[in-house]
Amino acid sequence: MMMNPLLDTLALPRFDEIRPDQIAPALDQVLAEHRAVVARIVEGRPTDFADAWMPLERADTALAAVWSAVSHLQAVADTPDLRDAYAAGQKRLVENHLQVMQNRALYDVLVALTSTPDFATRHEADRAAVKHMIRDFRLSGVALEAEDRARFAALSVELSQLSTDFGNAMLDATDAWFEHVENERLLAGLSDADKAMFAAAAKARNSPGWVITLQMPHVNAVMSFAADRGLRERVYAASGTRASDQGPYAGRFDNSARIAAILDRRQEGARLLGFPDPVEWSLATKMAPNAGEVLAFLRDLARRAKPAAELEFAALASYAAEHLGIEDLQPWDVAYVAERLREAQFAVDEQALRAHFPVENVIAGWKNLLDRLFGITLIVRPDVAVYHPDACYYDVADDQGQVFAGVYVDLHARAGKRGGAWMAQARPRLNDGNVQRVPVAYLVCNFAPKMPGSPSLLSHKEVVTFLHETGHCLHHLFTQVDRPNIAGTNGFEWDAIELPSQLMEDFAWDHTILRDMSGHHETGAPLSDELFDRLVSARHFLSGMFIVRQVEFALFDLILHMGTLGRDPIEVIEAVRDEVAVVHPPAWHRFPHAFTHIFAGGYASGYYSYLWAEVLAADGFQRFAEAGLVDRSVAARFCTEVLSRGASRPAAESFRAFRGRDADRRAMLVRHGLTADAC
Repeated sequence: MMMNPLLDTLALPRFDEIRPDQIAPALDQVLAEHRAVVARIVEGRPTDFADAWMPLERADTALAAVWSAVSHLQAVADTPDLRDAYAAGQKRLVENHLQVMQNRALYDVLVALTSTPDFATRHEADRAAVKHMIRDFRLSGVALEAEDRARFAALSVELSQLSTDFGNAMLDATDAWFEHVENERLLAGLSDADKAMFAAAAKARNSPGWVITLQMPHVNAVMSFAADRGLRERVYAASGTRASDQGPYAGRFDNSARIAAILDRRQEGARLLGFPDPVEWSLATKMAPNAGEVLAFLRDLARRAKPAAELEFAALASYAAEHLGIEDLQPWDVAYVAERLREAQFAVDEQALRAHFPVENVIAGWKNLLDRLFGITLIVRPDVAVYHPDACYYDVADDQGQVFAGVYVDLHARAGKRGGAWMAQARPRLNDGNVQRVPVAYLVCNFAPKMPGSPSLLSHKEVVTFLHETGHCLHHLFTQVDRPNIAGTNGFEWDAIELPSQLMEDFAWDHTILRDMSGHHETGAPLSDELFDRLVSARHFLSGMFIVRQVEFALFDLILHMGTLGRDPIEVIEAVRDEVAVVHPPAWHRFPHAFTHIFAGGYASGYYSYLWAEVLAADGFQRFAEAGLVDRSVAARFCTEVLSRGASRPAAESFRAFRGRDADRRAMLVRHGLTADAC
């Protein structure tokens, strides 16, 4: 069995041995074992937890371990062979999942289990795990008649393939476009580190000069610092039309038909289950009670933030006209003008600030922060196999030196790696008889790559992103729940899932923490008091525009899936912008075609979760601030009442146990610097 490294499911993934041609045989074995377990449970109809639940959990965990390694590789080290093997395997997994979740006999066994006297005395987590799965059975169509059940299963398989294809098209479109630059004057305004990044991209293509791609560090650098307006417009257009019917690769990677198909199948699936639309289907597993309340929440935010956003945009337009010679402020000018205005108003030079955050210093300060807050130590493990030189593995030890978790860290952008930043589960916590295993997470970002003679320098925003993903990791790593389907982030209400991540972001605004994460890449000097004060003074710069942009994304997601304005994503996004936006992209812009969060990720009918959870995070962070910020006792309480509990109880109960009350929405508004009147 161990000839196939994917089948070593109790150990860390053997990334140095995994090949695409091993995926199908590994799935053959774990799927056969999974089906055999289900058959034994159905045939024996056990009534005790050990026989009715535990064999199924073990089979689920083994299957998840195989696929975790495969899906991670496909996200961070994509190749044509791996992509094909992944797509074929994903289809098999979805089919198997639906066969299990629509198995009425298995469902009946679990329902009967909840009625036994023994079940009533089980640990809270045991009871929650079974009840969560019973709910998921119902949401997978187990109660439907045979014809509808089969149709729902077919829809689920199709949706999985469509989502995979959407993400692949985005990755291919991102990798396809580049601009070769031979005249350095075109790069005026960009730092030496940015130019070195572009030079490295050119060298990788065996070209002289510089190459600008659509990798996020490239796009951010150009949009924020390139003085050449034409270059900004070209990069903006290429990025904003990826995988669409517009732009330099119009039609080649077009996601238009996939979006339509995804919406149609989600609507049909919702109606089969008795929901009016995919939004109400999505909310069945979230904190928010109904779509009306979410829409009211978002529109209330827009009402409070839009006046500030309009003033901010007017200030940008005025500054652009008066100081930069830009009379007609366009979307591709906004980030560039914003940096110039921020520097003028607050003396914050983003390039000078970035020079203080070499990635090595950030990591060192990150480790110290985790030690000060949670009493944990990260110990690099060079003996653990990784899939790319950028990645490394850390053991996570408590203040007694006991290793209780592990984390893979992979921070740099490269070809074949999906954009963005995320945390994913590598291995769950296991405590099953003689089998004990610590939880392991993947922490992935897309920062500028390291190059010979040129360090990887992070913006303050990227430091915030790093701490954000750290919060997600902590949620997984600190779990004390022994049932994997509700441990860590699993099963946690999606509109509360950003609580730990957004709470951790705010530690990036403390001077002591930032000094510890900084060290000028040339002089080694930490972030000065003066520069920190300027950074803080600019914290709420363009906050109104930020909020209405997030509301725009969230409203678009909800309204599109509700279908109240039709199914044309361009018509819907334009209608939403008319309601809340202050920046209006050109008609050819195709934001929906690159919105992987809702078409290839977990945020469909749920993008509002970022703002909903921010209410919890902003108020939760105030508990730390009240205790002096880096307070071990408050962090311990946060671990005990939130991080360690997973979905063993509702997120609202966990928050109340930590904070002593429900969240105060005003904390979120204050976090963005809105006035008392706006609150």
